[in-house]
Amino acid sequence: MNEFDEIRPYEPEEMKQAFEELLSDRQFNVIMKGFAPWLPKTVRNGLLRLAFTGVKTPLDFQKRFMKPVVNYIIRKHTDGCSFDDRELRAAIPSEESDSQRYTFVSNHRDIVLDSAFLDVLLFNSGYPTTVEIGIGDNLLIYPWIKRLVRMNKAFTVRRGLTAHEMMRSSQLMSRYIHYAVTQKRENIWIAQREGRAKDSDDRTQESVLKMLAMGYERGERKEERGERKEERGEYADALRELNIVPLTISYEYDPCDYLKAQEFQQKRDNPAFKKSRQDDLDNMRTGILGYKGRVSYHCAAPANTWASELDNLPRNEFFAAFASRMDREIHRGYHLYPCNYIAADLLAGNREHAEYYTADDERRFAQYLKGQMAKITIPNKDEDFLRERLLTMYANPVKNYQNAL
Repeated sequence: MNEFDEIRPYEPEEMKQAFEELLSDRQFNVIMKGFAPWLPKTVRNGLLRLAFTGVKTPLDFQKRFMKPVVNYIIRKHTDGCSFDDRELRAAIPSEESDSQRYTFVSNHRDIVLDSAFLDVLLFNSGYPTTVEIGIGDNLLIYPWIKRLVRMNKAFTVRRGLTAHEMMRSSQLMSRYIHYAVTQKRENIWIAQREGRAKDSDDRTQESVLKMLAMGYERGERKEERGERKEERGEYADALRELNIVPLTISYEYDPCDYLKAQEFQQKRDNPAFKKSRQDDLDNMRTGILGYKGRVSYHCAAPANTWASELDNLPRNEFFAAFASRMDREIHRGYHLYPCNYIAADLLAGNREHAEYYTADDERRFAQYLKGQMAKITIPNKDEDFLRERLLTMYANPVKNYQNAL
């Protein structure tokens, strides 16, 4: 385990000390004071310690503290969150269901909630545990945030590295993911690409799959990792070991859509534009507290049910074919809403999908677009460009779903 100390979540024996350090953090106390300004710090922390009684593992912490918070977000900021795992369950013999662990690879809609919603859905559906997640260290801007996410089953993904450092970091993370699935018996959630697809054209990056394959050790532990030439099919075995499940996340409304459209114009007008840390925090806050409408999660059958079809491909062809099949599985799992079909027709200038929406749906979406456009306050605001970007975000799932079928 020492090998993974710099990136792993807390172990059960570390939870109590981490919690005490969290309560001693000045910035964390400022945040907590905002929730209950009438309570003195000693009383507030005393209540938190009382609530922490009996919490021994990160899973206990999720059940005690995070599950109620996420359920509140679902009630307050969505019109319901559904979970369709019929294909996954059908692929696993019932007597093996509790022993299986999965690496959920999904499209990416929200920085915080993609995995948080999945945790609650797994809880509610009777799965024995939740997911560990990778979170970029660019978001861990305060010590209390890093402590909190490590208590919540998160491991650290390092950003902004040199090429050499990136290779080392990727190898370490991959070895940890294999260790977590096969030895710790944990599920993993990871996005199909680095960062969110700003235009909702969800594509699996081959580099993500190659990273996942790096940590596989065939037979005896390799004395010199990375130096032995990979045998044909070994990369397929590496991904099979992780029991990958293609997962599709569908939001009726993306509360960050106007921020994404705004970023498109900022990058168009200034190719050197980069988001600040404050921009990342604004995206996190908007994603959590913004209205999402209906939310749907759909699990396809594990990739192990079809991966053997690719075993004999050369390495680069294998990863390209695996990524393409992942895309197809994710795209056919979309839950499409009236706004998706309306956006597709508005972009095309026709009513090809009119059977999927009503006049009321059109009025509602028009009002929604007007409201989101009004939130964009950048200089030289290009209304036509921004509207096209917003419509594209909602139309792309329709195109990809139809192509997948």
